[in-house]
Amino acid sequence: MTTLRRLLSIPSAQVSLVILAGVVFLAVFGEALAPYDALRQSPQILQGPSTGHLLGTDYVGRDVLSRLMAGTRLSVVGAVEVVLVGMLLGVPTGLASVWAGRAGEWFALRLSETLTVLPFTVFTIAVAATLGNGMTQAMIAVGILSAPAFFRISRAVALGLRTTQYVESAELMGASTWWILRTHVWSKVAPNVAVAAAQATGAALLVIASLAFLGIGVTPPAPTWGGMLAADLGYLELQPWAPLFPGIPMLLTVGALNILADCLREAAADTPRARRGLLARLVGRTPARPAIAADPAFPTKELDRVPAR
Repeated sequence: MTTLRRLLSIPSAQVSLVILAGVVFLAVFGEALAPYDALRQSPQILQGPSTGHLLGTDYVGRDVLSRLMAGTRLSVVGAVEVVLVGMLLGVPTGLASVWAGRAGEWFALRLSETLTVLPFTVFTIAVAATLGNGMTQAMIAVGILSAPAFFRISRAVALGLRTTQYVESAELMGASTWWILRTHVWSKVAPNVAVAAAQATGAALLVIASLAFLGIGVTPPAPTWGGMLAADLGYLELQPWAPLFPGIPMLLTVGALNILADCLREAAADTPRARRGLLARLVGRTPARPAIAADPAFPTKELDRVPAR
C-alpha cells in the first residue's frame, strides 16, 4: 500500500483534507463569491451580525464575511510562498551537503546555524526596510529563516542513506550523484519534506498574523486573516466577539495542517503504528500501549519468592 493510500485511509487525515479543501476553495473563489466588495465602506460601522451582514461590519463599515472570504487568498498565498522559499533553499543544500565534501559541508552547516539564531521579526523588518514593505518581500524573508528546518531534515535522511549498501553499490558501479539522488534518495526524503512542509505552512499562517500587528507584509486596506484580527483587537469593548471570526479559520487551518502532518508521518512509517483519534492528535497524546502479559512458562517472580533450602 502506498503512502498516499495509507494517508487517505486514516479518518483524521480525511477530516483535515476536507477542511483544507474548503480553505483552498475559498482562496480560489472566495473573492468572487463574497456578497460585497471587501473594500467598500458604508455608514453602518461596528454592526453586529444581521441578515444584511451575516458576520457584521468592521470599524469603517466593511462587510466582515466578504473580507474573510477575500482575505483567504492572500493568507494562503503568503504561507505557500514561505514554504516554497524554505524548500527551494533548504532541501537542495541539505542533500548537497552530504556529497559536497568537508569544505562544502562545513560552510552549509555554519550558514544554517547562522540563520537559525536570527530572530525572524528583526530580520523581516530589516528586509522590508531594504527592499520595501510588501507581501512578497516579507514572505521571502520568513522563508529564508525557515530554510534551516528543511535543510536539517533532508540532510539527516540523506546521511542515513549515504552508507546503505545499495547506495554504495551504485557509487562503485559508476552511477552519478544526480542519478543516486533521483533514484534512491529522493523517494525517502520526500515524505519527510512533506511532513515539514505541512507543519511549516501552519506556522507561516501564524507568522503572517503576527507580522500584521507590526504593519509588515500586506498593507491595509487589503484583507488578511491576521490583519483583520489585529484591527478587531482595537474595538473589543464594542465588539468582543469580532476576533473570533478571523481566529476560527486560522485555528481550523493550522490545526488541520498539523494533524495532516502527523497522519502523513504515520502513513510514511515503515512499521505500523497504533492510530490515534482526532482529539488525541490535537492534544498530542500517544495511544496507550497494551500491557505485556508475563510468560507463564517462565514465572521468574514466583520462583524468586520460593525460599532456598
